[in-house]
Amino acid sequence: MDFNSGDINKCPFFNGANATNHDSVTEWWPKSLNLDILSQHDSKTNPLGEDFDYKKEFAKLDLDAVKQDLRELMTDSQDWWPADWGSYAGMFVRTAWHLAGTYRKADGRGGSNTGNQRFAPLNSWPDNVNTDKGRRLLWPIKKKYGNKISWGDLIVLAGTVAYEVAGLKTFGFGGGRQEIWHPEKDIYWGSEKEWLAPTGSEGTRYSGDRDLENPLAAVMMGLIYVNPEGVDGQPDPLKTAADIRVTFERMAMNDEETVALTAGGHTLGKCHGNGKADFLGGDPELAEFEHQGLGWHNSEGTGNRGNTMVSGIEGAWTTDPTKWDNGFFDLLLNFDWELKKSPAGAWQYEPVNMPEHKKPFDAHDPSIRRNPIMTDADMAMKMDPIYREISERFYNDFEYFSETFARAWFKLTHRDLGPKSRYLGSDVPTEDLIWQDPIPTVDYTLSENEVEELKSKILNSGLSRIDLINTAWDSARTFRGSDFRGGANGARIRLEPMKNWEGNEPARLEKVLSKLTEIQSGLSKKVSIADLIVLGGSAALEQSIKEAGYDVKVPFSAGRGDATQEQTDIESFEDLEPVHDGFRNWIKKDYAVNGEELLLDRAQLMGLTAPEMVVLIGGMRVLGTNHGGTKHGVFTDKEGILTNDFFVNLTDMRYSWKPTGKNLYEIVDRKSGETKWTATRVDLVFGSNSILRSYAEVYAQDDNQEKFVKDFVKAWTKVMNADRYDLN
Repeated sequence: MDFNSGDINKCPFFNGANATNHDSVTEWWPKSLNLDILSQHDSKTNPLGEDFDYKKEFAKLDLDAVKQDLRELMTDSQDWWPADWGSYAGMFVRTAWHLAGTYRKADGRGGSNTGNQRFAPLNSWPDNVNTDKGRRLLWPIKKKYGNKISWGDLIVLAGTVAYEVAGLKTFGFGGGRQEIWHPEKDIYWGSEKEWLAPTGSEGTRYSGDRDLENPLAAVMMGLIYVNPEGVDGQPDPLKTAADIRVTFERMAMNDEETVALTAGGHTLGKCHGNGKADFLGGDPELAEFEHQGLGWHNSEGTGNRGNTMVSGIEGAWTTDPTKWDNGFFDLLLNFDWELKKSPAGAWQYEPVNMPEHKKPFDAHDPSIRRNPIMTDADMAMKMDPIYREISERFYNDFEYFSETFARAWFKLTHRDLGPKSRYLGSDVPTEDLIWQDPIPTVDYTLSENEVEELKSKILNSGLSRIDLINTAWDSARTFRGSDFRGGANGARIRLEPMKNWEGNEPARLEKVLSKLTEIQSGLSKKVSIADLIVLGGSAALEQSIKEAGYDVKVPFSAGRGDATQEQTDIESFEDLEPVHDGFRNWIKKDYAVNGEELLLDRAQLMGLTAPEMVVLIGGMRVLGTNHGGTKHGVFTDKEGILTNDFFVNLTDMRYSWKPTGKNLYEIVDRKSGETKWTATRVDLVFGSNSILRSYAEVYAQDDNQEKFVKDFVKAWTKVMNADRYDLN
């Protein structure tokens, strides 16, 4: 048995079990539908077990004690990674910023909620260099408080405390970020095949006149925001300003918040580039064992202190980089700056004729003063007319700048945490913020008899079952588990902009809402429209189940409130508009991505597993819920009744499938040649994909008809209650 022990690909015992092996289905068969996204947060990987309740654990936490430990850590410089000026404030701000800064509003993915900076690819992004040191510095505190505080909460809290130690009055802190236990590898961060690939390279994220691909926000693979040296590394503050405006807008930030975050983020700490980037070792995923899981080992000099390498830019932005002050605007606006190269060869701006007392001391030698620096992004705050006006306003009103930054920092670090009802801890601000999508609470309960009476009123109102089921579905389907926005609670489907979305069939929706409002006005006990919408769908579904021959109740829990138009940020909610819904067999227009791939993305955002997605599709088809009443995929002669006919006929080899267009098929009887039904790719993928077909076959079996009904009800209820954090 002769083999090279250094080549694990040839090792008969390990069977080549490493990352370079062609061992994934999608690598062997690139066109295969990858369902991994639907098991992204598989509970089997969670070492804390299914019964672990983070909310209960966090309630045991002494938050003040954690904050005190963080304050003490802030100036407890470690020999293995010394603090700049004896303070880790800049380090913890950057670690928290880069955790939260991946958030993007288009699909709600990224952000601080899961603590995903611990895993690839984020832990090894070039822009995240040495954030691994920040997390490792926090480990003793994480170890001490254990399950009572997640990594996401601890990292954000550390950044917030860093600002407090520096002198900023922060806006508050809310806990509630749940751990994940393996990489979120199925999040789309871009199609580039190399880090920091320039705009013109293969797989670029730009098209047309520098139009950034949706849902992306960062300008390059491996960056959090923009290139600090300029567009594609070429300094030009006005071009960089254009990139900044797009990037921060896609993070849900306006111009004022953008300037505040840029200046406030650069008020503390420094850039590191005093050496040669060639000396840096591999990122954490490539690091040698002896580096203890840390990446970017620097073999030059001490490897830290004055030899620290991060961005390649070298220097601090302000005179006193450990204090919260207005130094950033003072230096930026009152002095001239010229382009220079850092010791690492990176473009940076340094001052012209700045007096010595304005220069910061060296981070590790208090006898030396160094030139401050500005990046191309910093200079954009001075050169862009709009950013310049805001910068001058902040410079002339430090109190206003401080308050604006504190609120923007809170938004940055909490944007993906969802509504305020999910926040944990004693430092949660009392103020309701528009970006938290506030919903009034309700103070009523409904008895079982009252629920049944309401069902009867709704079913006898003249509204069809399909009207009721579709309205309930459309109201709930906007839920995104990525940032906990959307859902049926709040009944925002009756408000701008949702009531006019094409996917909600506005004419039908208006008819249903009008009738439900009429019913509401005649009740002796006021019940929210949000509850009536969900209850109407449940009542209609129960009728369809009864006609299928089963006595299965659809669970209903009252307690949803009705949001007002004033509580609804119209522009923000535009990002939640469905442009496709495979469950209702609808795509707004022709996209480069196939319908079945869009369906997987939507199902994952809704928090559905693969079996839940399958059973919902089968039930929605036979109920006749297609958008616009189309008949594609309605594989039944008993439309409107919750049978397993979709799966029975999908898997029946008496029928052949005949393509009639890019996305359409005819289902043809093999003997007669008669076209029995029509279908889309979304319908037929459940019979053609091996994994999805295995689920479809379960529900097609003669002995699983009742199981299908019960599983559909369970999945339906999950969708209706996805945003009920008082229940979940």
